[in-house]
Amino acid sequence: MDYLLTPELLALGEEAREVGRRAAAKVEMPEDSWLIGNDREFSQELAARGWIGMTWPAEHGGQGRSSLERFMVVEGLIATGAPIAASWFADRQIGPTLFQFGTDEQRQQWLPGIIAGVAQWSIGMSEPDAGSDVASIRTRAVRDGDRWVVNGQKIWTSGAADADWIYLIARTDPDAPPHQGLSEFVVAMDSPGITVKPITDATGNHHFCEVFFEDVEVPATNLIGELNGSFRQVMRQMEHERGGIDRLVSNRALYDLVRTDPMTGASRPVTDPLLRQRYAKAETMYRVARTMVLREVVGQAPPGWSAITKTLATEFEVEVANLCGATIGADAMLWNRVSRNIMYAPAYTLMGGTTQVLRNIIGERVLGLPREPRGA
Repeated sequence: MDYLLTPELLALGEEAREVGRRAAAKVEMPEDSWLIGNDREFSQELAARGWIGMTWPAEHGGQGRSSLERFMVVEGLIATGAPIAASWFADRQIGPTLFQFGTDEQRQQWLPGIIAGVAQWSIGMSEPDAGSDVASIRTRAVRDGDRWVVNGQKIWTSGAADADWIYLIARTDPDAPPHQGLSEFVVAMDSPGITVKPITDATGNHHFCEVFFEDVEVPATNLIGELNGSFRQVMRQMEHERGGIDRLVSNRALYDLVRTDPMTGASRPVTDPLLRQRYAKAETMYRVARTMVLREVVGQAPPGWSAITKTLATEFEVEVANLCGATIGADAMLWNRVSRNIMYAPAYTLMGGTTQVLRNIIGERVLGLPREPRGA
């Protein structure tokens, strides 16, 4: 079996890396570029290149290209630190969700702005006391004629301060069981009653936000998919969020920096035997995790595979941050890209579903293991 990529795919990946390197040279921190690299002008450049909505049908404005082509472009951009946050959530999740659950009218309304790189989206899912537990969402949407009225709060909403739209999950039937009674809406971020408060994290970044909804009116036509059927839709959306290459190469640019001799541009030799073992393990795990992502990309992954991929890939990213710190030694105690990434690294295993929750999903839904009785 031949696992080699075609010359055309390799050339496309190199083109994406070159575009990514040029864009990353303009930002202070290229790590986590799909989260913190908010550059609307660059998103429009991606759109002009046809790199947003690459796999979407041509009749809806997409490029109709293969999933492997999209993989090569996305990997090249994120691994080099290109600032793609302004278009990333819409390209990764919103578009595929609208294709699967939206109406033709909804696709006609929102896809053109995404494909043109001019519409920025955020995702209103997590809440206080309901981070990874979607079933505990309490934000309410109440039907009032031809509109819904939303009240509640979201937290850890990436990019909300700059977003034009938020894809919101709210409880529409308070009497239904926790996993039922949830629905999904598209809400304009300039709607009266929405307040956004950025959260400054330990690294000084503020892409995470709190979003408050106070009697926010949403047109009834903005309901996506089935009323009270959001949980099934969310699980499908999480497959898009958890299993991608972004979960593996968020800090690849830092790894490449630490491994490169600034004078020669060649790979910097590692002489410490224990450090060499860690590098060997990192290179091995990177290849294993990349292959797992590719299995999902080409549609060969079984149900629940994204939980396995994200668990392995994000734990790898934490090790990359720590390995870079071990490589530069005492300089990691100063404020620089390495120390910043060490501080940020625990977030990799939290956002998008904590590692603990994902291991439960793997055990129960993928491996079919029995639940431990309560109180045992």
